[in-house]
Amino acid sequence: MTVTHDDVTVEWLGYATQRVADANEDTVVYVDPGRYGVLTGEWTPDTPGVSHPPATDYRPGDGDVVCVTHDHHYDPDGIQRVAGEDATLVVFEGVNTHHLDRVDDRPSDLDLDVKRVDAHADFAIGDAILRTIPAYNTPDGHTRPNGEPYHPEGRGCGFLVTLAGTTVCWPGDTDVLDGHAELDVDVFAPPIGGSFTMDRHEAADLAEAMAPEVVVPIHYNTFEALEADDAAFAEDLRSRDVAVELDAN
Repeated sequence: MTVTHDDVTVEWLGYATQRVADANEDTVVYVDPGRYGVLTGEWTPDTPGVSHPPATDYRPGDGDVVCVTHDHHYDPDGIQRVAGEDATLVVFEGVNTHHLDRVDDRPSDLDLDVKRVDAHADFAIGDAILRTIPAYNTPDGHTRPNGEPYHPEGRGCGFLVTLAGTTVCWPGDTDVLDGHAELDVDVFAPPIGGSFTMDRHEAADLAEAMAPEVVVPIHYNTFEALEADDAAFAEDLRSRDVAVELDAN
C-alpha cells in the first residue's frame, strides 16, 4: 500500500526502506534501501502473520536521491537496485565499510555521485530539499546489556525530505531525542520495533507531541527483535486524534 498525502506518496518497502515521490514521479527519494532480503524477494517473517510488506525482487532504478543513515543500513545491492542512472547517494559520513564484514563495496566504489553528510546538514538536490538530524540511543534508552548504546551518538543521522512543499521525516535508528518534538513535519515515519530504537509507545508519545498531519510507521516486524503490534500503535494514535496509516500489506 502506498500512502498519498497532498502531492507526495510515501511507501514502506520493508525493514527501513522508504520511498518518497512527488505526484508526477519527477523526483524520487529512497531512504535506507535493502537488507534482510526485503528487496530481493528472499525475506520471510520469523513469526507468521506479522504485518510487513511482502518481499519482492524490486529493481526499479528510478531513484534520484538515495539516503543512507548509518552502517547498519548500508547495502550496496539495495542502493543499486533503486538508484537511477544519475542518482546522488547521500550517505552519513560515519558509514565505514571496514567495520562491515558483509559488504566489500564502499560508497565511492558505486557508480553514483556521492555526498557525505553529518547530522546537521541542510541542502537541496534538484527539487528535493534534505535536512539531516542526529540519531542515536541515549544512556537510559536502548542499550546493550553492558550499557553501551546500540547506536552511539555521532554514528548516524535521520533525514527530513521535502518534496512539493511536503516534509517527510524518517528519524533514523534512534531513541526519542531532545528537539524531536519541535520538528515541523507533515508525514512522520518513526521506527516502532523497539529493541534498537524507540518502541511503539515512545513513538506514539512523540507523534502526539510533534503533531504531524499523518504518521506512517516503518522499521518493524522484519525479524523477531523488531516485532511490534502496529494495530495497537494505530489505535493508540487515533485515540489521541493523530492520523495514522499502516503502510503494510
